Amino acid sequence: MKIILSMELPLHRPMVPNHHPAQALSVARRPSLVQNSLKAGSLSTYDVIVVGSGVAGMAACLHLARSGMRVLSLEADAGTDSPVGESLDWSSPDLLAALGLPMDQLIGEGIATYKRHVILRMPDGREQHYVPGEWLGRSPWNVNLATIHVDRQRLNRVLHELVAQAGVHTRVARIARVESADRRILALCTTSGERFEAPWFIDASGSAAALFPRHFRLPFREFGPQKVALWDYLTVSKSLEGTTLNADQPDCSYLEWVWQIPIHPQVISVGYVARAETIREQRRAGESLEAIFDRQLACFPELAEARKQQRQRGEPATLRTTTFRCRVHSESAGPNWLIVGESAAMVDPMTSNGVTAALRHAAEASSLILRARNRHELPGLGTWLYSRRIAALGLFFNSGIEQVIYDWPIRRRVGIARAGDIYTIPAWLMNLVYARMRPVGPIKTMLYTSATALMRRTLAIFYWFSKRKAPAKAVCTIP
Repeated sequence: MKIILSMELPLHRPMVPNHHPAQALSVARRPSLVQNSLKAGSLSTYDVIVVGSGVAGMAACLHLARSGMRVLSLEADAGTDSPVGESLDWSSPDLLAALGLPMDQLIGEGIATYKRHVILRMPDGREQHYVPGEWLGRSPWNVNLATIHVDRQRLNRVLHELVAQAGVHTRVARIARVESADRRILALCTTSGERFEAPWFIDASGSAAALFPRHFRLPFREFGPQKVALWDYLTVSKSLEGTTLNADQPDCSYLEWVWQIPIHPQVISVGYVARAETIREQRRAGESLEAIFDRQLACFPELAEARKQQRQRGEPATLRTTTFRCRVHSESAGPNWLIVGESAAMVDPMTSNGVTAALRHAAEASSLILRARNRHELPGLGTWLYSRRIAALGLFFNSGIEQVIYDWPIRRRVGIARAGDIYTIPAWLMNLVYARMRPVGPIKTMLYTSATALMRRTLAIFYWFSKRKAPAKAVCTIP
């Protein structure tokens, strides 16, 4: 599979087959329904309907309900998922605190552990430590130089409790179709025959469902090949206060890696990420997922030993798996709807930006609805700027991680440790500037998105230069 530079990626408009379970079917224009749906409470007892109960969906519910809105949360399954994304970046603690979950409380209740640095472990055993500079902790930045790892299942349970306490009504329901007219959403219809209406809607259904993007066939860009993550939880005698990324791959190939994330003092999340085609080839050769996972852990003695002890204790196999491809939609809002979280932009898990992005989307989407609560539709400029911010950050993180870390040209030219610096320094800087600048208005948004575009294009040029200057015998292709 060929990797295409982000600046060359075409915009795709997905064609949704009629049999898709999450298909969004437009209804014929019905002016009376459109007009009635504008009046809060005329056809519905809710002001806002939020689809999805991940971090983005629950955060949006909290912001809206605490501001006096009547909110309905529709979730496909009640607590049956195994969320991934346990290593958070340095912007997440403040965003969680805004929901009523300060870092000290999360750590004290055993929901989180400290993350003080990121460790990149090379194939030869060398380690590179990435720690935010002390200058970030001083004025005017005043950044908390510690962030956290979280037990996502426990965090989700706590968020569910807060959502219930805020008065949000929750229903377990699968969406069969979306009714719309003139790009307005009129109602959501479930597989059980229920029909829910409201003046405002938020899609937090996740990257797989992507309910509103599928319905409106919104253009998107994809990054890199389809990937698979396999992960499990292992008991260890002592864990580090940091995320470890184990890279066991030659310079001239597409990167595969193994993560170690301490979610409790003696429990670590261990995951293996590879191209989906690589996993499929091994499965066709007769290997089980457990065998593939164990072979990767065998490269790292402490992980192999922890896995061995897990079996000796007779603990049941709990290997989780998910398939994903990073994607960014160019549009994330309409007249009475907004898209948040991975439905809008799926960022690679190596960036540790997924939870931060979800919390930011939720806060900004909720703010747009609250400002327009007495109007018939969301402000056009506000929704356009919202979409630009989501797209800019998604493009920046995904194109950067693909070109600098996953693909081989820059890694081969400067080494994987230096490549880590080339990626993490701009990534930390852009995250920091976003947190301090709060680019909501038109001027700040355009300044910020221009800065991310400049950095993204600079990395793309360096990627092109590194590939062009590589020795002919070193040129790699991805099947």
